[in-house]
Amino acid sequence: MASKNKIATFGAGCFWGVESAFRAVEGVVDVAAGYAGGTVPKPNYRAVCSGKTGHAEVVQVEYDPARVSFEQLLGVFWQIHDPTTLNRQGPDVGTQYRSIIFYCDDHERKAAEEAKRRLDESGKLARPVVTQIVTAAEFYRAEENHQRYYERSGIAPSCAIRGRID
Repeated sequence: MASKNKIATFGAGCFWGVESAFRAVEGVVDVAAGYAGGTVPKPNYRAVCSGKTGHAEVVQVEYDPARVSFEQLLGVFWQIHDPTTLNRQGPDVGTQYRSIIFYCDDHERKAAEEAKRRLDESGKLARPVVTQIVTAAEFYRAEENHQRYYERSGIAPSCAIRGRID
C-alpha cells in the first residue's frame, strides 16, 4: 500500500535544533537535516557554511497528515526560531541560516503566507517577519554526522531559539 505521508521542508537556523524540535511532534514520522535553495548541486556542509552555494540549512519533515497538519507544523516552525532576523539565528550568521519555508503545492503556499501575515499582524514581534516562502527546491540530505546530532551526542538541543512567540 502506498504511503499517505507528506513532506514539508523548513529552514530555521542551525538544522540540529530544528531537527530535534520537529522529531518531538506527534505525527512526524521522520526528519532529515539537509540543504535546499541553492545553486550548487550536491553541496556539503563545508560548502554551505561558506555561504557561496546559496543553500539554507533545512530539515525535511515526513509527516502523517492524518495525525498532524501542515498548519500545525507551521506553528512549530514559528515557535522554534526568530523569524524576524535576516540571515541569522542566535550566534549563527549567514544566508545558510535564513528563515525559509519551501512549499510543495498551493495549499501549503497559502497556509504559509496566511500564517506569516497573521504573525506579522499579531503585534507579538518587535520587527517584521522576514521568512521566505518559496517553491520546493531539491533537497540534499546532509552528511550522516549531522543526522540526529543531539540524540547521538547525548546533549540537550541548543541551536533553536525557543519560545519567541506566545
